Amino acid sequence: MKDRLFMLHGALGSKAQFKDLRDLLTPLFDVFDFSFEGHGGLPLTGPFSIDRFVNNTLAVMDQEGVSNSHFFGYSMGGYVALKLAHDFPDRVDKVVTLGTKFHWTPGSTEKDVRMMNPDIIEQKIPAFASTLAERHHPSDWKEIMRRTGEMMTRMGEGDAMTENHFNNIKHKTLICIGTQDHMVTVEESEHTAGKLKNGQLKTIEGFKHPLEAVDQNTIASICNTFLSSSTKKH
Repeated sequence: MKDRLFMLHGALGSKAQFKDLRDLLTPLFDVFDFSFEGHGGLPLTGPFSIDRFVNNTLAVMDQEGVSNSHFFGYSMGGYVALKLAHDFPDRVDKVVTLGTKFHWTPGSTEKDVRMMNPDIIEQKIPAFASTLAERHHPSDWKEIMRRTGEMMTRMGEGDAMTENHFNNIKHKTLICIGTQDHMVTVEESEHTAGKLKNGQLKTIEGFKHPLEAVDQNTIASICNTFLSSSTKKH
């Protein structure tokens, strides 16, 4: 029986972004992916938060009859996976994150939130705006972006995991970060890996932040090597 693997997408993303990676991992794992509420055409039902997305994940796990699973989380999805590991440790086996931002303060968040202006993006990056409109249809991608920015602001103001949270996570976790990631620093990734009881850091030379810009075979190989090793759980 193959190990189970849940794949959690990033902010402004959807499960559709995992198509190629899922195809690579399906022969190796029993793979599950889904879109968080408000993403990928799902209804917008309330303010976005990490806890809300944790609950989305638990609901899908329960629906699929999955008691516990490995997790691969890209960007925000990695943060959701670790919050899930902290709050519901028995539901999580091992965790791999890629390009996940861990350092949240008003100063560190301000620049990212400024980028969450849908009107400016529509004017200056129309191709990206078109991609988001298609990805989240029939939901309003602009409202998704606004709610994401509001969530990030709240995280910067204190609604985020602290070092004590990370210290209490015992699951084997691989923190992956690309050397050319413009959204997340190697330093904050290394710091968080060091705070986790069983954390490891893997820097990937040349990798940038956008999932579509990274080599999917490399990510699949990293996940398989780490998640398939003999020592399981926490």
